Amino acid sequence: MLYLALKAAISGVLIAAASTLAKRYPGFGALVASLPLVSVLGMIWLWSEKPDVETMAAHTGATFWYVLPSLPMFLLIPVLLRQGLGFWASLAAGCCLTILLYAAMTWAGPRFGLRL
Repeated sequence: MLYLALKAAISGVLIAAASTLAKRYPGFGALVASLPLVSVLGMIWLWSEKPDVETMAAHTGATFWYVLPSLPMFLLIPVLLRQGLGFWASLAAGCCLTILLYAAMTWAGPRFGLRL
Protein backbone atom coordinates (compact mmCIF):
# COMPACT_ATOMS: atom_id res chain seq x y z
CA MET A 1 0.00 0.00 0.00
CA LEU A 2 2.88 2.37 0.77
CA TYR A 3 4.35 1.63 -2.67
CA LEU A 4 1.05 2.57 -4.32
CA ALA A 5 0.92 5.82 -2.36
CA LEU A 6 4.52 6.63 -3.37
CA LYS A 7 3.74 5.99 -7.04
CA ALA A 8 0.65 8.20 -6.84
CA ALA A 9 2.54 11.00 -5.07
CA ILE A 10 5.39 11.09 -7.59
CA SER A 11 2.99 10.99 -10.52
CA GLY A 12 0.80 13.69 -8.98
CA VAL A 13 3.74 16.02 -8.33
CA LEU A 14 4.76 15.85 -11.99
CA ILE A 15 1.24 16.69 -13.18
CA ALA A 16 0.97 19.54 -10.68
CA ALA A 17 4.35 20.91 -11.79
CA ALA A 18 3.27 20.93 -15.45
CA SER A 19 0.02 22.78 -14.72
CA THR A 20 1.78 25.28 -12.43
CA LEU A 21 4.39 26.01 -15.09
CA ALA A 22 1.67 26.45 -17.70
CA LYS A 23 0.07 29.29 -15.72
CA ARG A 24 3.14 31.47 -16.13
CA TYR A 25 4.80 29.98 -19.21
CA PRO A 26 2.13 28.32 -21.41
CA GLY A 27 4.63 27.05 -23.98
CA PHE A 28 7.01 25.58 -21.42
CA GLY A 29 4.09 24.09 -19.49
CA ALA A 30 2.90 22.50 -22.73
CA LEU A 31 6.37 21.11 -23.35
CA VAL A 32 6.47 19.52 -19.90
CA ALA A 33 2.91 18.21 -20.29
CA SER A 34 3.78 16.72 -23.68
CA LEU A 35 6.69 14.75 -22.30
CA PRO A 36 5.82 11.09 -22.02
CA LEU A 37 6.15 11.27 -18.23
CA VAL A 38 3.14 9.06 -17.57
CA SER A 39 4.45 6.48 -20.03
CA VAL A 40 7.97 6.58 -18.59
CA LEU A 41 6.70 6.34 -15.02
CA GLY A 42 4.39 3.52 -16.07
CA MET A 43 7.34 1.67 -17.58
CA ILE A 44 9.41 2.20 -14.44
CA TRP A 45 6.59 0.98 -12.18
CA LEU A 46 5.89 -2.01 -14.47
CA TRP A 47 9.57 -2.97 -14.71
CA SER A 48 10.07 -2.72 -10.95
CA GLU A 49 7.06 -4.99 -10.37
CA LYS A 50 7.62 -7.38 -13.30
CA PRO A 51 11.07 -7.12 -14.93
CA ASP A 52 10.17 -9.09 -18.03
CA VAL A 53 11.52 -8.06 -21.43
CA GLU A 54 8.57 -9.40 -23.43
CA THR A 55 6.00 -7.70 -21.19
CA MET A 56 7.85 -4.39 -21.44
CA ALA A 57 8.27 -4.68 -25.21
CA ALA A 58 4.55 -5.41 -25.64
CA HIS A 59 3.62 -2.55 -23.32
CA THR A 60 5.82 0.05 -25.03
CA GLY A 61 4.79 -1.06 -28.51
CA ALA A 62 1.09 -0.82 -27.64
CA THR A 63 1.68 2.56 -25.97
CA PHE A 64 3.04 3.94 -29.23
CA TRP A 65 -0.05 2.87 -31.16
CA TYR A 66 -2.40 4.23 -28.48
CA VAL A 67 -0.69 7.64 -28.44
CA LEU A 68 -1.64 8.21 -32.09
CA PRO A 69 -5.44 8.35 -31.54
CA SER A 70 -4.99 10.88 -28.73
CA LEU A 71 -3.17 13.45 -30.90
CA PRO A 72 -6.17 14.83 -32.85
CA MET A 73 -7.68 16.01 -29.56
CA PHE A 74 -4.87 18.54 -29.26
CA LEU A 75 -5.80 19.94 -32.68
CA LEU A 76 -9.57 19.94 -32.15
CA ILE A 77 -9.68 21.70 -28.77
CA PRO A 78 -7.84 24.90 -29.83
CA VAL A 79 -9.93 25.11 -33.01
CA LEU A 80 -13.15 24.86 -31.03
CA LEU A 81 -11.97 27.35 -28.41
CA ARG A 82 -11.00 29.88 -31.08
CA GLN A 83 -14.41 29.45 -32.69
CA GLY A 84 -16.05 30.51 -29.44
CA LEU A 85 -17.03 27.17 -27.96
CA GLY A 86 -16.52 27.08 -24.19
CA PHE A 87 -13.66 25.25 -22.53
CA TRP A 88 -15.72 22.40 -21.05
CA ALA A 89 -17.59 21.75 -24.28
CA SER A 90 -14.33 21.83 -26.26
CA LEU A 91 -12.69 19.46 -23.79
CA ALA A 92 -15.69 17.13 -23.91
CA ALA A 93 -15.63 17.12 -27.72
CA GLY A 94 -11.89 16.38 -27.68
CA CYS A 95 -12.36 13.55 -25.20
CA CYS A 96 -15.25 12.08 -27.22
CA LEU A 97 -13.13 12.19 -30.38
CA THR A 98 -10.29 10.46 -28.53
CA ILE A 99 -12.59 7.74 -27.20
CA LEU A 100 -13.91 7.09 -30.71
CA LEU A 101 -10.39 6.96 -32.13
CA TYR A 102 -9.23 4.63 -29.31
CA ALA A 103 -12.15 2.33 -30.11
CA ALA A 104 -11.22 2.44 -33.79
CA MET A 105 -7.58 1.65 -32.98
CA THR A 106 -8.58 -1.21 -30.68
CA TRP A 107 -10.79 -2.63 -33.42
CA ALA A 108 -8.51 -1.97 -36.43
CA GLY A 109 -5.09 -2.50 -34.89
CA PRO A 110 -5.23 -6.30 -34.51
CA ARG A 111 -6.66 -6.59 -38.04
CA PHE A 112 -3.41 -5.05 -39.28
CA GLY A 113 -1.26 -7.30 -37.12
CA LEU A 114 -0.69 -4.86 -34.24
CA ARG A 115 -0.36 -6.37 -30.78
CA LEU A 116 -2.41 -4.07 -28.58
